Amino acid sequence: MENVRDLLLLLVGSSLVSNVVLSQFFGLCPFLGVSKKTSTAAGMGTAVIFVITLASAVAGVIYKYVLQRFHIEYLQTIVFILVIAALVQFVEMFLKKAMPGLYKALGVYLPLITTNCAVLGVALTNVQKEYGILTGIVNGFATAAGFTMAIVILAGLREKMAYNDVPESFQGMPMVLLTAGLMAIAFCGFSGLL
Repeated sequence: MENVRDLLLLLVGSSLVSNVVLSQFFGLCPFLGVSKKTSTAAGMGTAVIFVITLASAVAGVIYKYVLQRFHIEYLQTIVFILVIAALVQFVEMFLKKAMPGLYKALGVYLPLITTNCAVLGVALTNVQKEYGILTGIVNGFATAAGFTMAIVILAGLREKMAYNDVPESFQGMPMVLLTAGLMAIAFCGFSGLL
């Protein structure tokens, strides 16, 4: 599955049709928690793109050249979690030094990328679907791009809704969940794309 046409279909499919947040419901914690401002959401999305893409590459290499070679595939979940945790620590240290404002804005949600089921889900999906390393990287990037697109759209909608007159019972998280549900319905429109 390494030709350009298949990779483009995977790119569109993983980012729009099978959006990790809106159709698979992975990664809802940062999706709902960091989507108050578009700048923070974009920063989180960029961090997730970096972590998922790099985790897909490293996990693919480790799986193919270490776990399969020594017939210890049963350790894949533990190994993938360790890889993800190390990458998140790297991103956290980089943001703390290079972008302290974004680091403070992301707060507790940055270390939560380690436990974000979307990151581990992509690594496991790449193994289960027997993707090659390049295909796994494309799938990881597309999944993360779909996550970023969804979180930035929700953040933009939340910024606009701050100026609306919302009934008291819908203020706060109920309105966010309703908006996320409507976004999920809207993304179902992409299901006929492929």
